[in-house]
Amino acid sequence: MKFKDRLWIWGQNAGSHHRVPGFRLPGVNRMESREGCEYLGIPNCCRVVLPAGPEPPFDRESEKLASLRSVVWSAVGACGVSRNDRDGSDLDEVLRQAELFPNVSGAVLDDFFASSETLASGGPLVRHSLESLKTMRDRLHSFPKRKLDLWLVWYDYQLDYPVEDYVDCCDVITHWTWNASELPRLEKNLAKARELAPGKRCFAGVYMWDYGAGKPMTVEEMRHQCGICCDWIRAGKLDGMIFCSNCIADLGLEAVEWAKKWIHEKAEEDF
Repeated sequence: MKFKDRLWIWGQNAGSHHRVPGFRLPGVNRMESREGCEYLGIPNCCRVVLPAGPEPPFDRESEKLASLRSVVWSAVGACGVSRNDRDGSDLDEVLRQAELFPNVSGAVLDDFFASSETLASGGPLVRHSLESLKTMRDRLHSFPKRKLDLWLVWYDYQLDYPVEDYVDCCDVITHWTWNASELPRLEKNLAKARELAPGKRCFAGVYMWDYGAGKPMTVEEMRHQCGICCDWIRAGKLDGMIFCSNCIADLGLEAVEWAKKWIHEKAEEDF
């Protein structure tokens, strides 16, 4: 497998990240998910719903992504997608997309566990019941044309949550470091995630903007996280990386341009 085959983009509607004032993003974002893949040289996409969309049906978006190696659609979109709360999901639509498009390989649960702010305000720990999660997993695994995987977003600050049974239901764990100030702990946190999810495939989410602090990601921070992830992939301890996102890839950010060059240099290496 080539290095590029282990890379994914976190694909979301163009302009959607600029709707969050706290991110403090510069410029204007017009780059869509497919264009982000082309720009960075990434052949796979996690296509994830935000409050800004898309709404089912997803056909038009899937058509744009049809030439990619693999696509995973969100069954549970980002926080704020209220139709995906309290056991609601877009799984029916994801399965319909998998019927229509052979490169759809699974479903991802975004923002599935509560943020620290949600917990502090008395909100629920998890957006779905365990029974709902098991049902989603079983429907994905029993899809007639091929087994589909269930992916999970798991932030670094959530690693101590009592969610073992939920993690155990999933096939693929994606680990994300929300604040760049926590990147010095990346290797330790990846090891903890692997320990808590034995036997699961594991991907590292790579932010190219410090969303938690609302400021640019430095080149040194990019070099640090990408270097660790690359070493872990070589060692067989990590299955790949997910770059976030097309929504910042056309803003002229130094971190994005560094990542693009780094990916290009390693793309054809055998991993």
